[in-house]
Amino acid sequence: MQIQKSFKGKSDAGTLYLVGTPVGNLQDMTFRAVEVLKSVDFICAEDTRNTGLLLKHFAIETRQISFHEHNAFEKTPGLIDLLLSGQSLAQVSDAGLPSISDPGHDLVKAAIAAGIPVVALPGASAGITALIASGLAPQPHIFYGFLPRKAGQQKDFFESKKAYPETQIFYESPYRVADTLENMQAVYGNRQVVVVRELTKLYEEYQRGLISEVMEYISENPLKGECLIIVSGYDGQVADEKLENQNPLDLVQELIDAGHKPNQAIKKVAKDLGLNRQEVYNAYHGVD
Repeated sequence: MQIQKSFKGKSDAGTLYLVGTPVGNLQDMTFRAVEVLKSVDFICAEDTRNTGLLLKHFAIETRQISFHEHNAFEKTPGLIDLLLSGQSLAQVSDAGLPSISDPGHDLVKAAIAAGIPVVALPGASAGITALIASGLAPQPHIFYGFLPRKAGQQKDFFESKKAYPETQIFYESPYRVADTLENMQAVYGNRQVVVVRELTKLYEEYQRGLISEVMEYISENPLKGECLIIVSGYDGQVADEKLENQNPLDLVQELIDAGHKPNQAIKKVAKDLGLNRQEVYNAYHGVD
């Protein structure tokens, strides 16, 4: 067990600060983030060119260290040595919070293992920002980040998640959103979905509706810019007519796997499919 007292404890080591940066609108930068970036010895940046523009905007002259997914393994030991020597570092990603869809987590684990204080500064997060304005249930929710690119792998992924009741959040390239929605509908059925693009920027847009409706809109209005997909969770109802052709016992098992009690799952499936509940109960339990 380890106890970290971030501001009252004494440590000879420096501090690793995890600093959130704007996902688009530079006015979302916090006063504290600017102060910390000015005060630390080095800034570990996912892309020094991108972060350099941010630093220039806020007149921050702190030196940068390149730290991204391709060099994280080799750079981490040296960064830990800097921290142990008493120097403080700030880690930033290109946008949003470090450790979300970038190598920050590995550095955090290494710092904690070495007894180095790790302090997170609240800041912008694209997934949560989009979620609270999506209109879909904000809790419970699950953030998955980027999806597999190949259609078969995507469908396998969706198959493993289709019975989850939580609202699901994904990042996706604008060039793949249409194909992803098609794969999602093939597995999830025609659920409510929200596609968000250019979050916090001038052309910010929320496309809310059934998957089929959003797909139709995208076909006539090609997407541009950074995108997110937020889809409603499984509510225990049959979401698509083709599910009526599935084995009712398979649907019962999906609900049970998602956390429903057997009798509750049996009742839902019988109601959704217009079946006799006792017959579904008998079939599930193998009663003649």
